Amino acid sequence: MNDYLQSIIDRDPAAKSKISLILTYPGVKAVFFHRIANFFYQAKFDLIARIFSQFSRFLTGIEIHPGADIGKNLFIDHGMGVVIGETSKIGNNVTIYHNVTLGGVAPSINSNEQRNTKRHPTLEDNVVVGSGAQVLGPIIIGKNSLIGSNAVVTKDVPEKSIMAGIPATKVGDATKGFKPYAVTDEDKK
Repeated sequence: MNDYLQSIIDRDPAAKSKISLILTYPGVKAVFFHRIANFFYQAKFDLIARIFSQFSRFLTGIEIHPGADIGKNLFIDHGMGVVIGETSKIGNNVTIYHNVTLGGVAPSINSNEQRNTKRHPTLEDNVVVGSGAQVLGPIIIGKNSLIGSNAVVTKDVPEKSIMAGIPATKVGDATKGFKPYAVTDEDKK
């Protein structure tokens, strides 16, 4: 837990203390409740898992399906409106901002054919997803990539890429490390 909280302090200049993270950051609460929901989901207690998931959504405004596979140190900043689908896989040290969707592309079409299939994205280690971005389908976002705010990503993204636009296109190489909102004025030069 200590390493998790420190990882947030390292990425958020507004973070003042670990106790404030526990008490006031909705992303921290959402990840905590997801761990419980995921435990029950893995044990095949789907109803209990969904109850924990929905309780967390009520408290935080962040919806994480109990089946989502989440690595270490996920930081959901601000969080309101974040949706993480059932078959999403999130690596280590990923940062997600508010109103991001990790979703499927056709959830209401042929639902029975989609059961038990990979329908949601995989975010590899150290990915940053800017506010409002939509990452859709069983695609892979490569390590150290940055997804710009409001981008719509529907195709695989190579490692260390900066993606922006609708549909998202590569606008640069992410070689300078963490950028809190994924794309800065410096990237446009």
